[in-house]
Amino acid sequence: MKDKTEKPGQQPPTVDERYTQWKSLVPVLYDWLANHNLLWPSLSCRWGPQFEQATYKNRQRLYLSEQTDGSVPNTLVIANCEVVKPRVAAAQHISQFNEEARSPFVKKFKTIIHPGEVNRIRELPQDSKIVATHTDSPDVLIWDVESQPNRHATLGVNNSRPDLILTGHQDNAEFALAMCPSEPFVLSGGKDKSVVLWSIHDHVSTLAAADQGETKSPGSGAGNSKPSAEGPTVQARGIFQGHDDTVEDVQFCPSSAQEFCSVGDDSCLILWDARAGSSPAVKVEKAHNADLHCVDWNPHDVNYILTGSADNTVRMFDRRNLTSGGVGSPIHIFEGHAAAVLCVQWSPDKSSVFGSSAEDGILNIWDHERIGKREDGASRKAPASPPGLFFRHAGHRDKVVDFHWNVADPWTIVSVSDDGESTGGGGTLQIWRMIDLIYRSEDEVLDELDKFKSHLLTCS
Repeated sequence: MKDKTEKPGQQPPTVDERYTQWKSLVPVLYDWLANHNLLWPSLSCRWGPQFEQATYKNRQRLYLSEQTDGSVPNTLVIANCEVVKPRVAAAQHISQFNEEARSPFVKKFKTIIHPGEVNRIRELPQDSKIVATHTDSPDVLIWDVESQPNRHATLGVNNSRPDLILTGHQDNAEFALAMCPSEPFVLSGGKDKSVVLWSIHDHVSTLAAADQGETKSPGSGAGNSKPSAEGPTVQARGIFQGHDDTVEDVQFCPSSAQEFCSVGDDSCLILWDARAGSSPAVKVEKAHNADLHCVDWNPHDVNYILTGSADNTVRMFDRRNLTSGGVGSPIHIFEGHAAAVLCVQWSPDKSSVFGSSAEDGILNIWDHERIGKREDGASRKAPASPPGLFFRHAGHRDKVVDFHWNVADPWTIVSVSDDGESTGGGGTLQIWRMIDLIYRSEDEVLDELDKFKSHLLTCS
């Protein structure tokens, strides 16, 4: 797909050219931006609980991972992040960040030696210090990150011991992972084409009291070809069959612990209802024209579901219109990426806003309520953006593998990219908040500017 800002006959800008242009616009586009260079790529990033509030910034946990080359162990990282409050950071400060350095706003707090690569991290909404992780194994690992001991990642060290191990998959379950908003339920999907549901309700209160000793099994060090973990196990509450290929992502319905959805490499979107048995409630056979990588369910309006695919598009479905079989009928197809979409997530603050990130290194912010309205660019005779798209974060130089809206500071986003192919190794973590003039209504912005009109006239 061509960049819509290109002139006919022009070559699309290189990654470095795009990045240089983006960097020059940082003081205009962002209220705050922190860039943190990672020694190893992180395939997942999640906000944890806020634990301190101050005048100009708040402190909050941040969950990351280190996907190493085997010379040191893979780790689950708990960091402390200082989140600068809106309209506090000076434009001069955010324009002078060093993309080669580590941000002073992000400090490592604790390291957990993880048995295998951390492919996915999800926090428990009822207790966000409890997280689940996926690795290259059939099991889901549960960690109480506050009570886990801090470890040093040196070659040959034994793995940290998970607080719980959820069993039920018959093959590796690497990416599809979700936590229920209303109950302490965990959902997973894997290469065995199944969706597996667990309840950890009876274990949450006792996790902190569990034995936190290291695994003593020989060969549980970092050099193993297959990850292994020891700890108390929990068996599945339900196993759901209906996909014909690997399940790539799963998500709970925000209003029901018994309803959830899944997407996979079979191009299907499936809705499930555990009360009705282990077969699909609705199976949309052709939700996209290629593998589906990600799905999210709108927390404000449970009729809307987002999917992202290797066909470079994001699609929005209304579950009231879905029927089993045939081709899915999305409400809208969002076309703003030039490569496979890896992650989609609804905003926690506004029901019509969502983000999507992709292998093209772009994180797009959309508002589906803007579709059909006159685009701002059109009035300025600038090239029009794809319908619904109102912000493009182009600060990453390789595939943006994950991002997460901050519920405690809703327009602040953390995003991570795997920069190995373009920069020779490592990854990039960015924490950013677009300037509020971009997402607020035009009338609201003009009213605010009008309040300062007399002051500006006096100064001039």
